[in-house]
Amino acid sequence: MCAKVSVNKLAMRKVQELIDNASTLEVSVQKTSNGATVIDCGINVPGSFEVGKYVIEICLGGLGSASFSSIMIGDLVLPCVNVSVMHPAISTLASQFAGWRITDKDGKFFGMGSGPARALARKPKKMYEELKYSDEADEAVLIIETSKMPNDQIAESIAKACNINVKDLYLLVMPTRSLVGSIQVSGRIVETCVHRLHVLGFDPLKIKYGFGFSTIAFLHPDDIVMMGRTNDQLMAGGCAYLFVEGDDKELENLAKQAPACASKDYGRPFYEIFKDAGFDFYKIDPGLFAPAMIIINNVKTGKTFVSGKLNADILRRSSDITMIA
Repeated sequence: MCAKVSVNKLAMRKVQELIDNASTLEVSVQKTSNGATVIDCGINVPGSFEVGKYVIEICLGGLGSASFSSIMIGDLVLPCVNVSVMHPAISTLASQFAGWRITDKDGKFFGMGSGPARALARKPKKMYEELKYSDEADEAVLIIETSKMPNDQIAESIAKACNINVKDLYLLVMPTRSLVGSIQVSGRIVETCVHRLHVLGFDPLKIKYGFGFSTIAFLHPDDIVMMGRTNDQLMAGGCAYLFVEGDDKELENLAKQAPACASKDYGRPFYEIFKDAGFDFYKIDPGLFAPAMIIINNVKTGKTFVSGKLNADILRRSSDITMIA
């Protein structure tokens, strides 16, 4: 069934809602000179929590929903996003996963692309072959985490990769340091878990349902610092619940390996780890990019495995929180 679902067509329903309510939601809708639609969600506009919800749901290809709440971790009461997904392998890996580096010929533009358009461009190709998923749509939607507005060249190259007319391309852009940038990263809590299990060798198509929550990073004006803070929300303040079909011994072993605390680099705020690594991602253990807690229910046997922990100390240090008595 999910092989027939078009993540781009489903996402476009949400995109049109966002466009129709742009002024209320405090986003800006513009056109590149070659006709692509660019929705600024935080570069030159404030954005809002509601826009963050839209971006998460669009990034999931219309196959998920987001809401907000708060959670107490230790003595901290923190804002939190809750995410539920349908067809977890498709909505997270085939759509939401940030698997497309966007650059121009001059090296003046850089952004990380995620969302439905990846399924048309098949970025990365191997992932879509494993998922046995392809999308067919005349319009494409891409979320780009960037601090610069995309130009004609960027729009043209994305449209070409998706095999669509550039006038049918919709780009949602926001910097990491923005409110929407912070929210949309926390909204990747289920995707982070699905991807981690996939890396460990588990077939993501065996994951039947997904739900998760993650704290939302407090804002900082520096993109690099914010990148650290947003990662910390997932690895110290995020919990993913997966309902899967599998073998109990295999799932127990996966649960032990999957949470962020299983990484050799775990224990400090991400910015400190990144700085000590010379700001080189390749020097950081990939196992750190995982939820703080993972709860896996085997729907075939009824057995549930819980692993990992929420960490108030990392969250406090990461966000430079001062507790006033």
